[in-house]
Amino acid sequence: MLKVRMLGQEEITYGDHPILSGKNKITKSMELLLLLLHRKETGIARSRLADALYGVEEVADAGNSLRVTLHRLRKLLLDAGMLEEDFITIREGVYRWSSREEMDVDVWKFRELIEGAEKETDEVRKAELLKAACQMYRGEFLPKLSGQEWALLAAASYKKMYCDALTWIIEWLKKRREYDEILCLVETACRLYPFEEWQTVKIDCYIAQNRYNEAMAEYENTARMLAEELGVAPSERMMEQFRDMSSHISNRPGTVEDIKHGLQEDKKDWGAFYCTPPSFRDVYRMVRRNMERSGRSVYLLVCSLTDSQGRAMEQGEKLEQLAGKLGDAIHSSLRRGDAFTRYSASQYLVMLGGISWENCQIVISRITDSFTKEHKSWEKRLHCCVTSLYDEEG
Repeated sequence: MLKVRMLGQEEITYGDHPILSGKNKITKSMELLLLLLHRKETGIARSRLADALYGVEEVADAGNSLRVTLHRLRKLLLDAGMLEEDFITIREGVYRWSSREEMDVDVWKFRELIEGAEKETDEVRKAELLKAACQMYRGEFLPKLSGQEWALLAAASYKKMYCDALTWIIEWLKKRREYDEILCLVETACRLYPFEEWQTVKIDCYIAQNRYNEAMAEYENTARMLAEELGVAPSERMMEQFRDMSSHISNRPGTVEDIKHGLQEDKKDWGAFYCTPPSFRDVYRMVRRNMERSGRSVYLLVCSLTDSQGRAMEQGEKLEQLAGKLGDAIHSSLRRGDAFTRYSASQYLVMLGGISWENCQIVISRITDSFTKEHKSWEKRLHCCVTSLYDEEG
């Protein structure tokens, strides 16, 4: 049997013989095989096939390159032990996979389940088919070929099938109050697409089961992830869930010790206190109010990452590397009583209380020294600005 996996990873085996594993680079002959298997029902015209394989490359003779790729693919399959036959037929300029070998291809099964569910009139049977399809979806279609236009378009199509199927099965299970089943199914979506807020489904399930502490933990983890990775706040939908959870948790009677325990941090941290942007905003507003009564000096420090021209760095791998290092430097350079947050992709905010202007400069120096410990050249990437909250009041 020829086993082919395209969802979440690229893997092809014939019996015990690996033809393509996740560690291998995908050659043109392997890409050709994957493309033909993906288009098994319709096949693909010669011109479109050549364009899909070599469209963005400078190939002198696409037709000759295609013949060479076909020859290499045939030899590769024969070397793996497959029966000698015409694996690919060409009729009226259309190329099709036509091997007589027994096949196990995940995208074929996935499409069959989705198409079967669309034709099914019995809801129970439809739910079974869609559930099986969701469980089969292990990730993006051919992730290593995401730079190829044909694979990118196919990946978007498979993702839509998966998301539509998951949305339908979630609503169906909600009506039956099968929340544990939903939690199992949506866990994969949260892992694959963490920024699309499938976590709201988990929170809904926890709330429906009166598991408010778990719902709150899910919200806090998601809010932190969105702030750290994207520099954005949770959606209005998630904020509504937060308010719902808060009202239920607040209305629960408890002893003073229980309440104190619930408010405490999970673990004692020696560094500065990190909080999400919404939480930082609330702390900021409370501190400004307290200043009116206490007269305590509080400063806001803005740490920005810039490019060589002094402008905010654009999203990318380099920015994430520098932002991670800067977050670590701020955390380790401040006191436990200082709070900070990642305000945007390229900026951190720090609140410094009970400190003088001169000492603010010392704090900036400590952060800078920690941030540039490995690479002194990074100092020109960091711009720090400090202002007094009292001055903001006029």
